[in-house]
Amino acid sequence: MLDTAVHTLSLCGATLVADCSGAIYWPAERTLLVADLHLEKGSSYAQSGTLLPPYDTRETLARLGSVIARWEPARVVALGDSFHGPGAADRIGADDLASLQALQKGRDWIWLAGNHDPAISARAGGHVADELEIAGLTLRHAPAEGEATHEIAGHLHPAAKLAMYGTTIRRPCFVGNGQRLVMPAFGAFTGGLNVLDPAFSALFPGGDIAVWMLGRARLYPVATRALSAD
Repeated sequence: MLDTAVHTLSLCGATLVADCSGAIYWPAERTLLVADLHLEKGSSYAQSGTLLPPYDTRETLARLGSVIARWEPARVVALGDSFHGPGAADRIGADDLASLQALQKGRDWIWLAGNHDPAISARAGGHVADELEIAGLTLRHAPAEGEATHEIAGHLHPAAKLAMYGTTIRRPCFVGNGQRLVMPAFGAFTGGLNVLDPAFSALFPGGDIAVWMLGRARLYPVATRALSAD
């Protein structure tokens, strides 16, 4: 396998850069895309009696800050489920909110509504939209049903499982076919759905997909024949 911190890919003629963090940078539009941050997931679980370490928002924002510093985008678009529940933006602590505001300073920031955050508090800053079209590509939270083109989405938290040399690795991944792209979940505490699941075969009939697996500091293009089901 080749390994690199980024991978340049083409989607319906647009040149995109897949980053090993799970973000996409679109150079021609100076736009950074992230999906499924799930901020305040820990505090959401705590409300229902399940205790998780309460640092997921801080960790996610720190990683996002590193990506923003690397690419210096003029615009950031978060593709839905940025907050883990309608009230999540109101639960963010003062320090984490200050970090989010610092990331937004001097750039356009757009939250796309997701199934976990159909309404986003004004406290989160930025602008809110259901979906967004930029230069002929549609950005949305959940992929449109069936075959579609000119689309970038999140929601499904794609993950790839690879068994090699007696070792099994399962990691978040990008999955696409040159016509549409599904992004991995960016946030901490987010699970993943295997790209061999029927949910993906419905989006990519015939199994004609390319997969880029996220490593600790590298992005790994993986041959689909090497993938394993769960």
